Amino acid sequence: METGDKIYVAGDRGLVGSAITRRLAAAGYTNLIGRSRHALDLTDQQAVRAFFEAERPDHVFMCAAKVGGIRANNSYPADFIHLNQQIQTNVIDAAWRSGVRKFLFMGSSCIYPRDCPQPIKEEYLLTGPLEVTNEGYAIAKIAGLKTCMALRQQYGFDAISVLPANLYGPGDNFDLDHAHVIPALIRRFHTAKENGDRHVTVWGSGTARREFLFVDDLADASIFVMNHYTGAQHLNVGSGKDLPIADLARLIAEIVGFEGEIVQDPSMPDGTPRKRLDSSRLRDLGWTPSVDLRTGLTRTYAWFLDNRTRLREGRGHALSHG
Repeated sequence: METGDKIYVAGDRGLVGSAITRRLAAAGYTNLIGRSRHALDLTDQQAVRAFFEAERPDHVFMCAAKVGGIRANNSYPADFIHLNQQIQTNVIDAAWRSGVRKFLFMGSSCIYPRDCPQPIKEEYLLTGPLEVTNEGYAIAKIAGLKTCMALRQQYGFDAISVLPANLYGPGDNFDLDHAHVIPALIRRFHTAKENGDRHVTVWGSGTARREFLFVDDLADASIFVMNHYTGAQHLNVGSGKDLPIADLARLIAEIVGFEGEIVQDPSMPDGTPRKRLDSSRLRDLGWTPSVDLRTGLTRTYAWFLDNRTRLREGRGHALSHG
């Protein structure tokens, strides 16, 4: 990418899209375009096509998606499979038709089979059943990744895909009905501290292991691969380290300053037992993460404290979906 190229970040108000936009601007890219969901409905095919025909971006970062944690995925499976397929199909198709030079599709590590060997290699995709608690979202994301591969094979469309580990960071969604585990725990421990509660209950047994990636690291990796990688093979993007959810909860409680008891609720789902990515392909290209978990969590909690008034008023929901 040249610094003057026109770059469209789809979902630039969300967690990932806003981080990529910040990183692009900091790196000197000056011709960035984005649209809020109110200005451009990505489920509207004609509107999306008209946008691409008018703007003609050179490069696209496809970050827009309907996302959520276990509770949201369990509650709204039809929304997760239907809306995500609508959004990504419209954007991928319009980008190809309008002559976009390079396209990055943002996948997710949750699209791998539930019981993958660890660490998870890229070739393990579609080798076993999915985790049922996020099956709709995973199927939609697999369809998007495969669409990019098919357009590359048939038409030479330069579309690449990255699959990040569990993401967190400034701009995350702290709505407890939709949040992923880190923002949900930050909000619950903070509220408990404010209320003087003696304990906080955490879903699941606490034994499930997760790998977490700070969103600014993903932004750096995304820009890196746009500049240094062209290939049909999707790339894993991870920190290389995982930990049990129970240990994560204790670390977040320490950072927030909650001193009460943490109680696990094993009657609630754990999700996939373990999910750690093998990111050696990306490391071999020359990229490595730079933000460790404690530092990232501290920065995320600081962002939460600075924005909690807006979150209480209900405006935080739009910050993560983009």
